[in-house]
Amino acid sequence: MSPSRKRSNAFEDFPTVEDQSVAHQTPQPADPGQQQPAPSAAAAVERIERLKPSQMFPDRFQPRHLLPAPIRPAFFSGRIDCYEAAAEWLALSHQEASYRPELERLLAMGGSFDEHGQIKPITGAWNQISDGSYLFLIETGERRFWAACLKVAANRLKDEPLLRVEVVSHPTRQRQVLENRHAETPSAVGQSCEIASLILAELNIQPDTNLQDEFDYFRLARTQRMPAGLWERITPIMQLSRPRMVQLLNLLQMPTALLELADRYRLPERALRELLQLPKEQWERALRSTIQNNLTSEDLAEIAKPTSEYSNRPAHSAPSPNFQPGRVATSGLRRFANVLGDLDEISREQALDEVADELVGTHQAEGIMNLLDELARLVQIRLRQQR
Repeated sequence: MSPSRKRSNAFEDFPTVEDQSVAHQTPQPADPGQQQPAPSAAAAVERIERLKPSQMFPDRFQPRHLLPAPIRPAFFSGRIDCYEAAAEWLALSHQEASYRPELERLLAMGGSFDEHGQIKPITGAWNQISDGSYLFLIETGERRFWAACLKVAANRLKDEPLLRVEVVSHPTRQRQVLENRHAETPSAVGQSCEIASLILAELNIQPDTNLQDEFDYFRLARTQRMPAGLWERITPIMQLSRPRMVQLLNLLQMPTALLELADRYRLPERALRELLQLPKEQWERALRSTIQNNLTSEDLAEIAKPTSEYSNRPAHSAPSPNFQPGRVATSGLRRFANVLGDLDEISREQALDEVADELVGTHQAEGIMNLLDELARLVQIRLRQQR
């Protein structure tokens, strides 16, 4: 692009001095929208280029999953392009609220390009695909890629934007993880995938592109023998102790559907660790209840206690399942009582007034009163038995 070209697109607002060609590299075509040839094998110099999103492709085995799970198979198999994926993402967010926070952050990033331009380039390298053409495989900057695609889809733009990319000779998982952790604090599941990806990179175990489930690649890390010094090489990147990293790696025991849920809702590692203490057949029920009821790790620890701690049943009687709805309700009621118990008399009266107003406002007051009356009756029966 000529240095005198007038600003017309925020995605093109970058210093042109960085667009210098290296003599021994394949030159860029005059039209930046044309397919970019791959650099020669001898090229080892990093350089800046401008590319359209359709000329790029995210790393399917990137530890942090941005594209929602329902859309990933169609996109990564090539059945839909990046703009169709972005449109489906927008539609999905209207059906499922849990996809909105990430989407809104990316839309805000895309909107900021108009005012501030693209602050950091996307990094990656050219890769030849099956038909002999080349795609720019993204190493870091997938958030910027999807921000641009979502901006096009949300505003129904006809022209593709141009994004600044930096061609690197040797993309690495280490750089990818460092970029992720710098951009945004990963979820517990994201951190487990980061640790796994670093281990596999150190062992030179590359992803099998035929894998249907990306989490199966990360799970390989749990089956490997760790050579001496491996954990020490990972520690400076993750900034976590070895025991902590092992705890996070153990989260990959969960089935993929549960990992995706835990990742989407950013459930904390401590809560997931308590969940793993339950029998496997109860994991899904407990996880969904954790999301719906905003349970803490302490709540889950209470739920996982043997039933005998909560009943007067004879020791020889068969225990009931560890995870019961009654335990969830008891945990919530205990929190309610603890909060009120910590208040002075005036604050407690005010809190009860607010709770009463809230219940009446939800049109559930009568039903809740009936439940509380029944609960009071059952408690009175048990108190009389104890006397």
